[in-house]
Amino acid sequence: MQIDPADLKKARDRLVRAQGQIGGIVKMLDEGRDCNDLLTQISAASTALTRAGFTIISTGMSQCTDDEAGMKQREKLEKAFLSLA
Repeated sequence: MQIDPADLKKARDRLVRAQGQIGGIVKMLDEGRDCNDLLTQISAASTALTRAGFTIISTGMSQCTDDEAGMKQREKLEKAFLSLA
């Protein structure tokens, strides 16, 4: 299923933010920063990735039709959604 990129702007923005956070984490590691600071940033990046995934899947589910092909697509997305939980 193809989803219009405009419908996924929030997810894309979260992913870009997570990308920046991950770069910051690598830099923090290189600088020998405190473990608590590292864990805080890792948690934030992980949350951003999870929320982006939920946004992508929920957007896809909302665009599925009620015909047979759409229902099969919805089942796949539901399975993917549950794997993120």
